[in-house]
Amino acid sequence: MNLEGHRAKMNEEIGIEDVAPGLVIVITLIGAFLRMFLLSSQGLWLDETFSVWLASHGVADLLQWAVRLDQSPPLYYLILHYWMGLNGDTPYDVRLLSVLFGAGTIPIIYLIGKRLSGEMMGVAAAVLLALSPFNIIFAQEARMYTCLAFNAALVMYALLRLLTDSRSVLPIGSQFREYLRAWRTSSPVEAASAGNFSHKFDIPDQTGWRAWISRHRWLPIQSIETDLAWVAFIVFSAASLLTHNTAVLLPVATNIFVLALMFFRKRSGTGSSSAFQVPSLGNWIKAQIGIFLLWSPWLFAFITQTRRVDQEFWLPAPTWDSVIQTLGSFLNDFVLGQTRQSPILWVLYALVLCLGAWHYRKDMARFFFLAALFALPLLGELIVSLRRPIFYDRTLIWITIPLILVLAAGITQLKFRSLVLIGLVVFGTNNLFTAGDNYRFIQKEDWSSAAGYVAYSAKKDDLVLFNAALVQIPFDYYFKPYEIQYSIQVEKHGAPMDLFAEGSLKQKMTEADLPGLMDMLRGHKRVWLVYSRDSYTDPMGLIPQTLASQLKLVKERDFYGGKVQLYENP
Repeated sequence: MNLEGHRAKMNEEIGIEDVAPGLVIVITLIGAFLRMFLLSSQGLWLDETFSVWLASHGVADLLQWAVRLDQSPPLYYLILHYWMGLNGDTPYDVRLLSVLFGAGTIPIIYLIGKRLSGEMMGVAAAVLLALSPFNIIFAQEARMYTCLAFNAALVMYALLRLLTDSRSVLPIGSQFREYLRAWRTSSPVEAASAGNFSHKFDIPDQTGWRAWISRHRWLPIQSIETDLAWVAFIVFSAASLLTHNTAVLLPVATNIFVLALMFFRKRSGTGSSSAFQVPSLGNWIKAQIGIFLLWSPWLFAFITQTRRVDQEFWLPAPTWDSVIQTLGSFLNDFVLGQTRQSPILWVLYALVLCLGAWHYRKDMARFFFLAALFALPLLGELIVSLRRPIFYDRTLIWITIPLILVLAAGITQLKFRSLVLIGLVVFGTNNLFTAGDNYRFIQKEDWSSAAGYVAYSAKKDDLVLFNAALVQIPFDYYFKPYEIQYSIQVEKHGAPMDLFAEGSLKQKMTEADLPGLMDMLRGHKRVWLVYSRDSYTDPMGLIPQTLASQLKLVKERDFYGGKVQLYENP
């Protein structure tokens, strides 16, 4: 390269470094806007209302119900509990928390990309995540998925800091101890000058907190950044485990990668200057112990929830089609769960991913870092699903981060800034079209209409019957304001069991439950049936059959997600 070309390249790199922080702020604001757009245009669906219901309890009851009824740890619900105390429980308010987690992940992926391959890759990754339809749609739900992605992203960044820091072999806490020793050492006092002039300024005697600060030496934050990275890795690994139980695959992936890296370096005995710095085995073991200790209060609850899922769970077994559809959702294809992308676009994605792998040809450890964080959790869920299906796209939302980083590496491999910009425009525009389709076509369960329909015609002593205990939660979310405002007096029951009676929200209706159902009907002239999720809870249709045999169907209204029927004595 000639001197002018070298200078041009330097100026280009300096330019992106100068503007990158500002760009990331703009990109984050755009990502936040896309996640907030039409945030309350649709009502809360069943799972969201369960989040609100659980978070509305006191902390002790919240923890108890989480163990008894849910399959997830309580961290998100606890955060939502305090968030609702400050902001309220409207659809907009409760979803806004997920928006903040989703938008907050954008600058983190920028920092990861920057640490891996420079400013350009960091900016490209931030753009792709900000416009990701998959991440946008789950940032608009009052569920724990963006909280999980946020925590996992911080784990990845902290681990990457440790793998690219030669000081990670120092004992954990040594920097904190040195900082504390220096902090306890009083600042030296300058001797007074003998002459009339002195370079020392006369500072009046200070008291209070100013004196306390001035008495100590405050070292720069860089002096403890390695220990801070260890702390962040430990804390947010535990936070991920306490956000969703499938996040146990995150420490599995990080351990497999780091231990394999240690083994490889020990066997080879050499490494390039750009290769990862292997942390000491002692530090790594201490970090794992720290993660376990923070997570351990939930250990027995985790075992309880795992056993319950192992006994029976509602997810279908994964197939090749569902796996491919999930991978497509991660990239872009998330409209009504249908595959719709053209073959040309899929070829383009494949080429860019190959370019991303090629980008790391001289430092494959960095590629394997991203590949392990993406592939191992995916394989982990598939392996567990051989026994009990748990494979679910949204529980793997955090592995979109390494996938996006490989895509960003492939785009930046184009070298020239103009080509990189064209690549981002192509993928970004396609993502925006998909996000637009999501806004228009994805419809959530309309529990507001169901509750309003019953409230409009309800009479005193009516029985409102639910084919599943879980169905009562979203119905009550919208029905209770009517109850309070209009003093509606109705009796509500779940079938076959009342709400939370057996510690399960999805009891299946069987013929053995019919006598109990008949007892519920006695003494009621009018019975409302709120019927939803019947393919799992009432697969034989026993509840409407029984009601039709005893009463006359006089009204019926379908709503998105189910139907409402009114039965009366003939």
